[in-house]
Order: sequence, then C-alpha cells, then structure tokens
Amino acid sequence: MPLSFLTADRTFETFEAASESALPYDDRERWRRPYRPGPWRVAVAALALLLASFVLFAAVAIALTGSVSSAGAVFVGALLVIAGSLRLLRMGVWVSGRGLRHVGFLVTRTAPWARVLSVRTVQQPVRWLGLPRTVQGQALTLVRRERAAEDTSELLTTHTLDFLGRPAAFDRAADTVEAWAAEYGGRRR
Repeated sequence: MPLSFLTADRTFETFEAASESALPYDDRERWRRPYRPGPWRVAVAALALLLASFVLFAAVAIALTGSVSSAGAVFVGALLVIAGSLRLLRMGVWVSGRGLRHVGFLVTRTAPWARVLSVRTVQQPVRWLGLPRTVQGQALTLVRRERAAEDTSELLTTHTLDFLGRPAAFDRAADTVEAWAAEYGGRRR
C-alpha cells in the first residue's frame, strides 16, 4: 500500500478545482490561520509553559508540606500562565468563508466579508513587538464599509512575533489574506 501523503508524486485529484481558485481548501467554512505561527511566538509560549511546569511542581510541593490553600493559589497561578500561553499561540488573523477574524490577547474581532471593503499591504510606521516603539515596516490593513477610508485596522505587521526577521513569510501571509478578501470580500450573505 503506497503512502501517498508521504510522497511528492501523488496525484492531485482536485487539480482542476484548485487551478480555478486561488484558495484550494476543502472546508472553507472552518476558521483557519493562513500562515504558521512564527518561531518567536512559539518560543515565548514554550518558555511560558516551561515556567508553568515549574510552578505546578511548586504547587505539589507546597500541598505536600501541608498548606493546601497556598498550593491552590499557586496552582491557579500556573493555570493562568498556561491559559495565557495558549492564548498567545491563538493570536493572529484567521479566515473562513464567513469572514475575517483578528484574535488579540484579550479581544477577538470578527468582520464578515460583506463589511470588508479592502485588505491591502501598506508601508508605514508599525509597533515593534506590540510595544509603544515604532519602526518603519509593512502592515496588512483592513478597511471596512461602515468606517472612513482613513480608519483602518492593522491585521499583520512585519514586526510582530510571527514575522520578525521573516519578510518572505509576511509577504506570503499577506498575499493569502488578500486572496481570501478578493474572493469573498463584498459578497452579501
């Protein structure tokens, strides 16, 4: 039995369907991130999970010494670190046939494609790693129908944890989100 998923010479049965569309995905109603999380984001989340493992170990040690209420507080702190690191991994831009979703650390905003006027890449000062310091870079911006053209939302920038030092990855991600917007943007559902 050939393992076609391991080889490059498999037949692509939906080649005709894929050539008609810029976005050859099976289930377009499922939310998906059109790029991989960057190495900096994964490293920060891994370090936070490592810290959480030490805190969990400390909670067990405290519980064994007899102070259950202190162990509970330390355990809750470890759970908060775990939840924060998992949320950090979920942050980014997600797309589906229903719309475009921008997941932040505390807030998630979803824009249906009917409200998306345009998604475009612009050269502008962007925040470095989300800090107040700005540097010159590129940003993928979203312009909505109900807002003024000057009121744009930054979706992706070249200086976030996903794309810091990886301009080619930013270009691929921006092109993919722009392709979703070109295919679905402005449709009334």
